[in-house]
Amino acid sequence: MKMLKQGREEVRIMETQTMQTSPSTQIVNVGGFDIGGPNFTVIAGPCSIESQAQFMETASGVKAAGAHLLRGGIWKMRTSPTAFQGLGANSFDMVRTVCKELNMSLVSEVTDIRQIEEVYDIVECFQVGSRSMQNYELLKELGRQKKPVLLKRGLAAYIDEWIKASEYVTKMGNQNVILCERGIRTFETATRNTLDLNAVAFAKKNTHLPVIVDPSHAVGIRALVPDLAYAAAAVGADGIIVEVHPRPAEALSDGMQALTLNDFSVMMKKLDRILTAIDRPLHKAHKAEVYV
Repeated sequence: MKMLKQGREEVRIMETQTMQTSPSTQIVNVGGFDIGGPNFTVIAGPCSIESQAQFMETASGVKAAGAHLLRGGIWKMRTSPTAFQGLGANSFDMVRTVCKELNMSLVSEVTDIRQIEEVYDIVECFQVGSRSMQNYELLKELGRQKKPVLLKRGLAAYIDEWIKASEYVTKMGNQNVILCERGIRTFETATRNTLDLNAVAFAKKNTHLPVIVDPSHAVGIRALVPDLAYAAAAVGADGIIVEVHPRPAEALSDGMQALTLNDFSVMMKKLDRILTAIDRPLHKAHKAEVYV
């Protein structure tokens, strides 16, 4: 990292030659879907699993609209200790039932090393949330696993720090890492965060890892989520992860940014047209086999 003086200010410059480079994106298979290949992947579902009925309704709706993989929080990292922290172990049977009935795989966050073993048989891709991006012991333990890891960028992390965090996983032997840009904290307060599309393009050019975008956390405003999803597709992201809830006003977490099922369906139709125009079509078929 170099610090260059420009007038009276210092400018932080990345030494890109030290980063990983590759002529092509590595493909990471999650639940039978290749992320990083010629097709665009959509992961969708509730911020938190609140009940079996809520999870089934959401999962059925997003699958019908074309989602490929499910998201759903078992444990939640919340700013306030009094906020809903997720159902934890009480949601395990719900996940088994819904995923089996719909033949879909789950992407879900683990916040502690001990949780990995607890959910190993029900989670197909381990998500590392923004707050855990530099939990290096968690990253190293995920690097010892066989299942894919979705690594979200920290809300104040430099791109270089994000990429280096991914190396804590790959250096331990697990090459199945997906980078996720989820917005960063800036001086702007009109939106929850600021989506850094520069980071998506940069990571695609300077690493071999697939890169997806979380438009929900990036903006925090339901009406703007689809627009950021379209922008992610246009800039070359390999997929998106989106929060959806059948009744966002009743959501126990992040209701303001959750799309309704109808919102999601409308977004998917327009997204399909955009992706077709740039020759990056959506996956059409649902999984043939589960990732092992």
